[in-house]
Amino acid sequence: MSSGNDCLPQTLTKPAFGEQEAAELVDRVFGLKVSWIRSLPSYDDQNFHVRVSAEGAAEYVLKITNSEDSREPDLIKAQTQAMMFLSAEGFPSATPYLTKDGNIMSLEPGDTRPGSKKYMVRLLTYLPGTPVAKIATNAQILYEIGRLAASVDKVLSEKFCHPSVKSLHRGQFIWNLANVPLLDQYIYALGQNKYRAVVEQVIEQFKGKVIPKLSSFRACINHGDLNDHNILVDSSCASLENAQYRVSGILDFSDMSYGYYVFEVAIAIMYMMIESPEPLSVGGHVLAGFESVVPLSAEERAALFLLVSGRFAQSLVIAAHTALLYPENKDYLTITAKTGWKHLMTMFEVGQEAVEKTWFDTAQAYKHRAPA
Repeated sequence: MSSGNDCLPQTLTKPAFGEQEAAELVDRVFGLKVSWIRSLPSYDDQNFHVRVSAEGAAEYVLKITNSEDSREPDLIKAQTQAMMFLSAEGFPSATPYLTKDGNIMSLEPGDTRPGSKKYMVRLLTYLPGTPVAKIATNAQILYEIGRLAASVDKVLSEKFCHPSVKSLHRGQFIWNLANVPLLDQYIYALGQNKYRAVVEQVIEQFKGKVIPKLSSFRACINHGDLNDHNILVDSSCASLENAQYRVSGILDFSDMSYGYYVFEVAIAIMYMMIESPEPLSVGGHVLAGFESVVPLSAEERAALFLLVSGRFAQSLVIAAHTALLYPENKDYLTITAKTGWKHLMTMFEVGQEAVEKTWFDTAQAYKHRAPA
């Protein structure tokens, strides 16, 4: 759901292929005949769900990267190689279908005019499942998502080796949690209201209490966007009252960057809060799952409240700013804002001490029993 640009786009860089054009692209680049195609919602890339007539009606996602990010082929290569690595390690991650030339991606023009913008094109395996945003989450799946977040970062950081991995050092990447202070230049998009005042408070506290502590956090590679639309699940139980879920898909690696383990759990907590009727209780279950793989240090735990608040601020400010640039995509861009503002305000009204007590007490309870 987030832009891969290190600096936010100031010009319209999102692709605008029609379904027929996209189908022709699949034929020309990958040598596959499309029998069915439909557009999928996206932030600033363009995605299509396609079914091809060959190979038993196989299904794929055609991913057309925005023109700005398409100028960074090493970064896209690193993201794609990470997906392939995770799939080989047993994670439910998509893998690319190779182009006719045997490559994992291809840079293609938007049209035949001279000087036309170019877009990086990939065809990824389609992952079945239901987005977490569309289910009623329970303690069991929140715990599993926490475990997933830690496991992905741990295996990437310990075992993923590829020449392009150095491109994940993205110093000014707006979605890296270390860069919450960069929101100062986009906060104008909120106007003047009570929400802006809270975001300004988050930024100032972040500068004073989190930035000086970064050197004490354990570094790793972050997926960076395990939100409720990027995690797919399926249910192994027919009962809605006691549904047991498993993760069936991990989507969208465009926010990958070097960061810290505590960043990933904070991001997961924030996004799992979005659709929850009891948002403040979510964090403890996600944290318990995460710490079953990567226990946090005292310094990392102490930063968790402001890191979750910082991710809320990033999502809300950047969405407001980007919606001004892409008004036709405003509904998708502001998905988080529908409940995000309410949750951020509630966190600050309840206060850091009380919120942390809820999270940490819940996580502690897991140490004495199996996950619910």
